[in-house]
Amino acid sequence: MDISQVSTVVAIVVITYLIGVGAKLFPKVKDNYIPVIVGVAGGILGVVGMYIIPDYPAHDVLNAIAVGIMSGLASTGVNQIYKQAKKGSDTNA
Repeated sequence: MDISQVSTVVAIVVITYLIGVGAKLFPKVKDNYIPVIVGVAGGILGVVGMYIIPDYPAHDVLNAIAVGIMSGLASTGVNQIYKQAKKGSDTNA
């Protein structure tokens, strides 16, 4: 994957992050299900991306699902980095 293909993966990370934020708004969705939700959404978006994005980093369905799932789970990591940084700045104040 070269640098021009990173933007396609970042798009999936952003979309799945927003899906995770949306899932958090529903009280019946437990926090431990959100990574599963964003992972599945990422897998679906990965396959869609393979067909509609010309420079998508995967060229077969299995790899597209894997790229999508990892992108979806990366959105959970981005959320945790934000929360930990915010928590760390609160203790330093």
